[in-house]
Amino acid sequence: MKVMNRILIGLFAVFIGGISILHPLTKDVYFSESENRVLAQMPKFTWKQLASGNFTKEFESYVSDQFIKKGFWTGTKSVVEKAVGKRENNGVYFGKDGYLFERFEKPGEQLNSNVDYMNRFSGKIKGANTFLMLVPTSIEMYPEKLPRFAYTESEKYWMDVIQQLLNPSTTWLNAYNPLWEAKDEPIYFRTDHHWTTHGAFIAYQNAANAMGFQAFMKEDFTIETVSKNFFGTYDAKANDFTVKADKIEMYVPKFDVSYRVEFNDDTQVMDSLYAHDFLQKRDQYSFFLNGNHGKVVINSSVKNGRKLLVVKDSYAHALVPFLANHYEEIHMIDLRYYHEKLDSYIEKETISDVLFLYNIATFSEDPNLIWLNQ
Repeated sequence: MKVMNRILIGLFAVFIGGISILHPLTKDVYFSESENRVLAQMPKFTWKQLASGNFTKEFESYVSDQFIKKGFWTGTKSVVEKAVGKRENNGVYFGKDGYLFERFEKPGEQLNSNVDYMNRFSGKIKGANTFLMLVPTSIEMYPEKLPRFAYTESEKYWMDVIQQLLNPSTTWLNAYNPLWEAKDEPIYFRTDHHWTTHGAFIAYQNAANAMGFQAFMKEDFTIETVSKNFFGTYDAKANDFTVKADKIEMYVPKFDVSYRVEFNDDTQVMDSLYAHDFLQKRDQYSFFLNGNHGKVVINSSVKNGRKLLVVKDSYAHALVPFLANHYEEIHMIDLRYYHEKLDSYIEKETISDVLFLYNIATFSEDPNLIWLNQ
């Protein structure tokens, strides 16, 4: 036993020594594609920063972020722990058939506040129809794929609660039922928290009548696979080398239509609803509508005078390309980044319809809906 302990201690010393030698020789990385975030950089040393403790904290973050081959070591740890029966890593469950899931926690007071913000806002709107679509996440659709004894709250239960609390002036768009009926189809990514293009298409078809238009059929589009190597947000957290990649599909209209897409936070203008450059990056979901922006305005060649405001999270990005074939203008607002008065915006832009579109997990905890009540 003593000999084995000495061997293990020796191996550990070699490992630490090797890291100590190699780390200074390795160039720091600014942005992590796998984690989709800016990494901590070497902090500037001052005696004042050291005395306050800030330098030590920042240096710990720097070492953690810039640790040589961090992805390899954390991935190896995840695979080993999974092999010995661990059910989750970084809050992500290892499910059956390659699915990864994030538990839905019991909502707190924020959910009630958000419903109240919406109700008060819809009461102020004059001359525009208001709709709410809350989308379940994959964990609600596939309880049979969860590991044994995995805990999660029922998203369906809380969606029903919200529907009961909703102002009658807002039309509830049921996304749960059509998705549940299609659960055996590829409606969610296995490695990401979003739904797929196919899942969004199903919700679009179901919402059409309530929103006052005739939905196009699947046969009206050419379906192209634009990526076969998409690893999403759940994969970034779980960091499991054994998980297989997802694919991303694009529905290309067979009918004649064109678009102009403008963003409020830069000068870029697109003539497409898709940003193909992101398919070469880790954040491939930003292929849909160029990712997150405070405000996006889509002008289409559909000249019917209808204008839609979408207040949303990123679930909207896969669905709005279908809605763009039925509205002359679509204005997309992300309340994380855009804080202007929306009731005035609706009046100024002569908006005819307002759609709130969130996944239930985001809606239940997002503090930014308070900006509805300026």
